[in-house]
Amino acid sequence: MNQNYLRITREGLWDNNVVFVQILALCPTMAVTSTATHGLGMGLATMAVLTISNLLISAVRHWVSSEVRIPVYVVFIAALVTLIDMSVNAWAHELYKVLGLFIALIVVNCAILGRAEAFASKVGMLEAILDGLMMGFGFTLALVIIGAVREILGSGTLFTEAHLLLGEMFAFLEITLIPEYKGFLLMLLPPGGFLTLGFLLAGKRVLETRLSTTSTVLQPISV
Repeated sequence: MNQNYLRITREGLWDNNVVFVQILALCPTMAVTSTATHGLGMGLATMAVLTISNLLISAVRHWVSSEVRIPVYVVFIAALVTLIDMSVNAWAHELYKVLGLFIALIVVNCAILGRAEAFASKVGMLEAILDGLMMGFGFTLALVIIGAVREILGSGTLFTEAHLLLGEMFAFLEITLIPEYKGFLLMLLPPGGFLTLGFLLAGKRVLETRLSTTSTVLQPISV
């Protein structure tokens, strides 16, 4: 794969992850990750908006003057969020009852406008699409991981109500990991989200430090 594409992929998933590195979009991250399914739903909606908005902004970058670029970006993002909001309402209405308010708030998600301004407006369409996909996938992955940890510790289940988002075929994902578990309410509330995010950030930092140390030790000695 082209080295530039590899760099974009790595930045979206790990080096510049929206949640674990940029610490952006924390409002939906704390609010909707009480279950892994809710995190997955919000992540997929955000990834769709991010990818398509990157594509549109890259396509029109030579025709939009710098004075009006931000209003134009906001119009694109708002139109896409409206379409996603209506689609989720139509095809996953039960999930929409939980995520509805936060889907509309994707319009003001600083991660999306930030990628439009910092990246999509300066590169070609292929790079912009890949950046949107990887940044969106990294965001989705972060929400699912946080949601899974909170759901397991909070209620002893995993991917509950997955059939509402993915259809009846994916009902097998709904697992009760701890039968007769009475639950730990704190993990399902926003403070549980902050605690989970804090431990995951610490784990990522420890892992990066160990990988860096190992890489330094294994470097060959020049003669």
